[in-house]
Amino acid sequence: MSYNWILGLLLLAQQNEVPFRITNDNMGHSLANVQRESYTINLLDMPIIDDGRLDQLTNELDKNMYRKPINATINAEGTIVKEIAGSRLNRQAFVEQFYEHYYREGPMQFEVPQLSVYPKVDSELLANIRVRPIGYYVTYFNSNNKYRYTNIKLAAQAINNYVVQPNETFSFNRVVGVRTRGKGYMPAKIIVRGEFSEGIGGGICQISSTLYNAVDRAGLKIVERYSHSRSVPYVPPGRDATVNWGGPDFTFKNNYNQPILIRAQALPGRVFVTISSSDVINYKPRHVPSASDNLPEEIQAGTNVGQPVP
Repeated sequence: MSYNWILGLLLLAQQNEVPFRITNDNMGHSLANVQRESYTINLLDMPIIDDGRLDQLTNELDKNMYRKPINATINAEGTIVKEIAGSRLNRQAFVEQFYEHYYREGPMQFEVPQLSVYPKVDSELLANIRVRPIGYYVTYFNSNNKYRYTNIKLAAQAINNYVVQPNETFSFNRVVGVRTRGKGYMPAKIIVRGEFSEGIGGGICQISSTLYNAVDRAGLKIVERYSHSRSVPYVPPGRDATVNWGGPDFTFKNNYNQPILIRAQALPGRVFVTISSSDVINYKPRHVPSASDNLPEEIQAGTNVGQPVP
């Protein structure tokens, strides 16, 4: 507060109402034009900076400048695509520069200080945890149902390349997100026999069920799983994992001391999910029966009611 009062006296002496610019790069592209009087309050006839207005400006700049980092991924050819760092406002440095320039005389401008935001998954990590498969599962479906196939592909893409850190809990609903038309999900009115999901996103339970069996084979800790009220044809009895936004979820915990990588792909008639990690992981696989490779018959959709599995 004492620093603010001293600078207030300086401002009073200057009677300076010339604005200064805040830019975001060396080219001078303007982010904000600051009128000094708009950020001034008078306390005992001494002008000082309005901290509330400054906080508001700082929050707006932080929001507008934020660039989300992009994780490294593995493309369809198996090549690692390098990560891209993001950026955000360096709030502390910005406030310090704001005070410094606010009380200077005449028109001024300064470049907004930024901080790099690094992605959780970089190329080095991916290269390290893709080397040792610890769980794998494949299921089959009739790809003649185009809408259902579309939903399956979208859900597979959503979980593909996802890295689960040690002690982290993976949630299928959180990672895949809301299934909407805006994201490309379609109403699957005709589905595989026994799969009773209907409406937007019908069919994605095949992805969650395939993931569940791959995760179980890898010996990871199953936290939450619900089974359909009737058996489904794409996995053995009791080996399914139904999901629904706002309802049943499939979650598991990485109980190992190494990160694990989920790789998922939907091809015509088949869904693949592989769990891999580093070559130093000490894991305990479980026996899980394989799915039948017979293409299931398709029927009209019914009603889906999930039942909890102990």
